[in-house]
Amino acid sequence: MSFTEAGFVAMNRAMDHPLLDLINARIEAAERSGAFENLEGAGRPLPASDDPDNAVLTRILKENGAVPEEVALLRELADLRARLRDTHDRTARAALIRDIALADTRLDIAKRR
Repeated sequence: MSFTEAGFVAMNRAMDHPLLDLINARIEAAERSGAFENLEGAGRPLPASDDPDNAVLTRILKENGAVPEEVALLRELADLRARLRDTHDRTARAALIRDIALADTRLDIAKRR
């Protein structure tokens, strides 16, 4: 019995998700095509996580480039300020200044949490 059959058959009964059959079919097709063979790190334990309760969430966030709110706001502020430097239209500049003030306020609030 393959991993898919052993692991997901039991999960099929526990979870009634509308896409579960599709998910299982895709995993089984990937197994048959060898997509899970010769993976980097195969046979080794997963790296330790600082937060074992949220290890999967932390890994997904990290793999998708998620950053803390403060970092995202600092990047947004840098982008807005660069756009302000390059904008000469008064109306557009006024809108950018409002956006900068709002982002700056959001950053202050985020830092206080």
